[in-house]
Amino acid sequence: MSLSKVVALLSLGWMVCAAQAQSSCETSGGQTFVCGPQNPEDLVLVPGTPSIISSGMAEGAGFYLINSQTGAWSALPFQAQHDATFASCATPPSPQSLNTHGLNIRATGSGRSRLYVVGHGAREAIEVFDVDATGANPTLTWKGCVPMPEGLAANSVASFADGSIVATVLFMPGTTFADAVVFRRNTGAVFEWSPGDSGFTLVQGTELPANNGIEVSADGREVYVASSGLQTIVAFSHSNPARQLRTTRPLPFTPDNVHMGPDGRLYTAGMANDVPECGGPPGPEHDIAKLSVCPRGTIAVAIDPATMQDTVVVQTAANASFSNATMVLPIGREAWIGTFSGDRIARAPLR
Repeated sequence: MSLSKVVALLSLGWMVCAAQAQSSCETSGGQTFVCGPQNPEDLVLVPGTPSIISSGMAEGAGFYLINSQTGAWSALPFQAQHDATFASCATPPSPQSLNTHGLNIRATGSGRSRLYVVGHGAREAIEVFDVDATGANPTLTWKGCVPMPEGLAANSVASFADGSIVATVLFMPGTTFADAVVFRRNTGAVFEWSPGDSGFTLVQGTELPANNGIEVSADGREVYVASSGLQTIVAFSHSNPARQLRTTRPLPFTPDNVHMGPDGRLYTAGMANDVPECGGPPGPEHDIAKLSVCPRGTIAVAIDPATMQDTVVVQTAANASFSNATMVLPIGREAWIGTFSGDRIARAPLR
């Protein structure tokens, strides 16, 4: 299956789920919802605030700002002020076409952070924004971008303290969705850029079946990558070529985004795999057409990066109001869960 067909399938899944969900925003299956944000694929907490920034994986969706205490939300616009660090990208993306995907946020000072965004739509690039949280509500200022290599689309992004960034590519040219999920062949890789570089460089040795979520260790020595094809999180050395250091067990769900939690554990979530009414577990007989249009329960885990042992922190039954989970953001005793196809963010108790 080509990337364009995957995108079409996911769009179909969003329309089906949205049609099911628009009629109600009531508690369902033990979950409450923040309804309205379109395809909120990834969420980050603005450091030192109760504010969440959500991506919107649809044309022109841009960003959403959500108050984690009240659930109130609004669209989050941005202004532009170019930073010469991003010399090859001096034009901000068009808000009318910006489709936002994976997110990463890093504190840079008191009340200030830098937001890295996988952007689609007007161009394929990692878009970079400054977040100012010194006022009543956080504001965004676009600073520049790092274009992806020709023909490649990023999926997730993570950052280092020196301003370097790493991004995953789910499918390299000539690879398919079935290659990764059904046959577990390598389809993607990690790419890295550092200030002063002319563009992204492939990190040799990071090839996996469907490189999806990505995160880095606090000391910058390791990179953690979700393989949606293998259903694992893999720890790599931060080097090129990279060395594979450790891996989780095959998880009972398809891991998507992965983020470092406030307790130093890696948090990832996704759709339950072995759902008979949705085609069963991935494999040669798996019905790919049912992947995004058949409701699946959410499973989220916290992973000790030193041992790669996981602990289930959220598990929900299939729910017609919310499916296609992509990530989990722990805030206090609550989990906030994103989706690649839907009109709401789910909230569930953390175990």
